Amino acid sequence: MNKFNSLILNSTVKCLDFIYSGRDLQRFWILEVIARSPYFAFLSVLHFKESLGIKNDKTMFLMKEHFCQAINETEHLKEMEKRGGDSFWIDRFFARHLVLLYYWIMVFYYFFSPANAYDVNIKIEQHTFTTYSKYLKDNPNDQKIKEIAQDELNHVQELNQALSMLTSV
Repeated sequence: MNKFNSLILNSTVKCLDFIYSGRDLQRFWILEVIARSPYFAFLSVLHFKESLGIKNDKTMFLMKEHFCQAINETEHLKEMEKRGGDSFWIDRFFARHLVLLYYWIMVFYYFFSPANAYDVNIKIEQHTFTTYSKYLKDNPNDQKIKEIAQDELNHVQELNQALSMLTSV
């Protein structure tokens, strides 16, 4: 399944690379719209399972962790909006439809296979970090993007920690 996740993600990245070539702010905005979605999906599934009585000691930790990650990604999104990343209606249209699809895919994945959901999200966070890093080569003084890039790395570590919690006995 990890190979399938990588194939789909790499195809999507190539499309975004083509569409947003030379349009860094719009690309960052799209990435941040997408980046929030899995955390909302994870929270939805965790709340649903908890409501059904399907919970364990790790549930509360994961809900707090994913809520904090969603808030952090929302702060990134607001920064990109402040920079005009959402100024074109076509970008807003594209992002809102893409995020709907991605949200439901992540709900399905997280409900049936949290490890695969984390795998996809780790890959996306790593891609986002790489995207910001490329931008920073041309714009090394953009302190806010440096902070956001570091946050993306932190999310990778947090997701790996959540994944290891799920796989440990």
